[in-house]
Amino acid sequence: MENDSFNVKQWQRYIEREIGFILPNIQQQWFKNAIEHTAVSHALTTAQLWCQLSENHELRQHLLDKVLIHESRFFRHKPSIDFVEKCALQHQASAKDTDDVFRIWSVGCASGQEVWSVAMSLAAVQLPNYEILGTDVSEEAIRNARLGQYDKRQQSLIPADCQQFIQPLAVESAIERSNTNHSSTVSMMDNMQPHWQIASTLQSHVSFTLHNIIEHRPPTAYLQNVIICQNMLLYFRKFDQRDILVRLSEQCALEGYIILAPGEALFWRPSNMRRIAHPQVNVWQKISA
Repeated sequence: MENDSFNVKQWQRYIEREIGFILPNIQQQWFKNAIEHTAVSHALTTAQLWCQLSENHELRQHLLDKVLIHESRFFRHKPSIDFVEKCALQHQASAKDTDDVFRIWSVGCASGQEVWSVAMSLAAVQLPNYEILGTDVSEEAIRNARLGQYDKRQQSLIPADCQQFIQPLAVESAIERSNTNHSSTVSMMDNMQPHWQIASTLQSHVSFTLHNIIEHRPPTAYLQNVIICQNMLLYFRKFDQRDILVRLSEQCALEGYIILAPGEALFWRPSNMRRIAHPQVNVWQKISA
C-alpha cells in the first residue's frame, strides 16, 4: 500500500481469504469506515494496520468484529421457529430414551436473538431436553450473545407466551456493560441501551462459541437434529456456499433438518438430502449418510 492509499479491493480480498465473506458494493463506504475505525482505535494508519494483521491476532479479530454485520432480531422468521418447535415435539414423542437431547445449531448467530428465540419457543411448550449452540466468527457478537441483554425495541418483537422468559436488567449488569461497551456514547438514546435480559432458566440449554464456517473443523462433536443457517450464505461465493452446505449436512443427524432462508441456495441438489415441501420454510431433511 503506497503512501497509505486505501485499496478497497485489497482489503476485500483479505476479508474473503480470512472468512469467505464477500461484502456487497453497496456496503463499501461502511466497510472503509470499519477499517479506518479499527486503525484509529489502535493509533495506527491503515497501512500500518495492514502490515500488522498477519502477526497480531487481537488486531485481526477486532477488524473482523467491525466489518461483520451483527444485526439480527427476535423471531425474525417465525415459520422457521415454529417448524423447529414442531420437530422438537415430534422427537420428544418418539424418543425411546427420556434423556435423548434434541440438538440445534444456529450458524452465524450474530448477537444471539435467533438462538434465544428458539430457546423461548421450546421452553414455552415445556420441552425438557434440548441444547442450542450458537456460533459466529465475531468475538464481539458471541460476547453479546452470551450476555443475553437487549434494548426496549427488541422486547416488543417477543410473542406474549414467551415474555415470561425475559426479566429486567440488573442495575449492576447495566453499569458493567455500559463501562465495557466502547461504542456507547452519552448521546445514545435510552431505548438503544440494554434494558432487559434473558431469564436464567434458559441459560443451561444454550451455549455460544467462536467458529469460522469456512473451516473444516466443526464447532462440536455432536450431530445436530436441526441446523439453522439463514441469511448468511448470500455473503459467500457460490462454490463456498456449496462447501458450507456440505459441511452442514455432515453435521446434520440422519433424518435431521437444515433450515435456510427463503429463496436461499436454490441451486443445491444434494443426493443425501431432500427438500421438504413447506409453503414458508426452506428446509431440507437428511435421508442418508
